[in-house]
Amino acid sequence: MAGIYIHIPFCKQACHYCNFHFATSLRHTNELVAALLKETALRQEYFGGETVETIYFGGGTPSLLEMEQIRVLVKQVYTRFPVHENAEITLETNPDDITEEKLIDWKETGINRLSIGIQSFFEEDLRWMNRAHTAEQALGNLQLARNYFENITIDLIYGTPGLTTEKWKQNVDTAIAMNIPHLSCYALTVEPKTPLQKLIRLGKAEDVNPDKQSEQFLLLMQWLADAGYEHYEISNFARPGFRSRHNSSYWRGKKYLGIGPSAHSYDGTSRQWNIPNNNIYIESLNKGMIPFEKEILTPVQKLNEYIMTSLRTSEGLDIDKPGEKQGNEIIKKAEQYIERGLMLQEGNRFVLTKEGKLLADGIAADLFFT
Repeated sequence: MAGIYIHIPFCKQACHYCNFHFATSLRHTNELVAALLKETALRQEYFGGETVETIYFGGGTPSLLEMEQIRVLVKQVYTRFPVHENAEITLETNPDDITEEKLIDWKETGINRLSIGIQSFFEEDLRWMNRAHTAEQALGNLQLARNYFENITIDLIYGTPGLTTEKWKQNVDTAIAMNIPHLSCYALTVEPKTPLQKLIRLGKAEDVNPDKQSEQFLLLMQWLADAGYEHYEISNFARPGFRSRHNSSYWRGKKYLGIGPSAHSYDGTSRQWNIPNNNIYIESLNKGMIPFEKEILTPVQKLNEYIMTSLRTSEGLDIDKPGEKQGNEIIKKAEQYIERGLMLQEGNRFVLTKEGKLLADGIAADLFFT
């Protein structure tokens, strides 16, 4: 089964660390939604009739949309694609956008999973990140959301200069105490061309400490394991039964369609990505054209992507999948990581240890084929 991602490129303000595509002006929201509806119609044959299992509203901040705008987008997907009766439909939201009225409306529209961008429960950290919400809103509106939605995930960021180990534990303990069933936890990354990178370069902000990030990640894995969470992907932890079906499809190499400016798509043989420019996107769709670039993947590229994504998961890398020759080469390359305690072999699968997860990208790259 396939998944659909709808990118809503609007935010109230720019977080200092963010390099996603978005605009802080909401003037062209109606035009953008109209373009999204047109692209969805033009892409209705993308899966060749395959059933859609997940729909994900990401961004940006999808919760900035009016209720009717969300409603017509959901309806358009159901009109243009066969959708599974138990489809997972996720909406990303920030705490400051959550109200009781919106929660009721979202649920009535078909949204059955919320992804809430908490990042931290500490006011000073939120100000440092330039987040739009307060610590009070993070705690209070998360609790409000729990009254209406069972399936909730929150984002938390670790490894920021001002985040001590004690504060990091309080963030995690708060989520556990509130019985949040899914957590996505990310180490702060200083991305190019972001306000954070500029502040660090000018000496106005402290740079990240990789050793501190590693320590906080190792502690995170232990705390959540003790609390009964499954660490099913490098950055993702879930109570049993609450894994993200949408994101899991990415890691398993399933087909997905990205709607909206900067959104990516994959049909099993090729990738394509829409232009990250709202105005050009809208103008192109008004002319009945989708502004995108496309790449046909080679067998080696597909194999390397499988190595990269599978090693990030708890299921690990199946050495039978690439074929006997490539599988034997992977076994040979993996020996050093097994000896160093960074990887385990479980039957026909290789999985990373806790220490190995600290070096996941580098280990995967070393196993790549050229």
